[in-house]
Amino acid sequence: MINNKEQYISHIKDKDEVMNMRRVLDKIEIVEDRHIVQATDFLDPYEVRLAKSILNRFEHISYIEDGGLSNAERKILIIYPNYMGFDLKESPIAPLSISGNIEGLRHKDFLGSLLGLGIMRGKIGDILIHEDNVQIIVSSDISDYILFNLRKVGNNNINIEYINRDTLKEGIEKYKELIVNVSSLRLDATISSSFNLSRNDSLNIIKNGKVKVNWEPIKKPFFELKEGDIVSVRGYGRFVLYSIFGTTKKDRLKVGIRIFK
Repeated sequence: MINNKEQYISHIKDKDEVMNMRRVLDKIEIVEDRHIVQATDFLDPYEVRLAKSILNRFEHISYIEDGGLSNAERKILIIYPNYMGFDLKESPIAPLSISGNIEGLRHKDFLGSLLGLGIMRGKIGDILIHEDNVQIIVSSDISDYILFNLRKVGNNNINIEYINRDTLKEGIEKYKELIVNVSSLRLDATISSSFNLSRNDSLNIIKNGKVKVNWEPIKKPFFELKEGDIVSVRGYGRFVLYSIFGTTKKDRLKVGIRIFK
């Protein structure tokens, strides 16, 4: 039994993440009390960081991350007593491959079709788009349901099958590249330049909780970005600040932006 669970999550302000981390604590409690293996749902990189900050405070458990690929964006955390060990061959994830009429379909189309089956987002890992097929990584407890029920993505008929995790490969990321001049690396200024929005619109978007930086919710317009930061703006898309080239003659910053399609 974990005493005073609140002490482990008191630093987390986002209500959704508080709930997620309470679930992680519940998993830890089961592992410690019943000496069995437990796995979280798929977590984004920010949630993984939060979960690890909690897991590292318990000396009698171990954990590993698994998303199918070592550089997966979304991963589960497998928690087990530290005397046991764990083989990834037993990981509760299932890779599936979608083929057929997939030309022109995008990440959001595949995710939308999966969610349309009534599947929770936490059961879905990475969606890896290739030229001739799309690989999706899901929780093994709902993989059969997807296999028997997913027949269309958008209006397109598709085929779906199980694949070996050894066949997983990085997806192709398509993006539009921009070189823009910004007054500063403030979050609001960079969003305005990236999506051609007014400064006031960017301010409202940020204050309404629609922006994440490196998957962490940010509500401060004056938040300073740095090279390599990934920014997602609900309703507009996601971009990475991939390079800071320097200062222009008018003392503005010249930066490189890649907006993912």
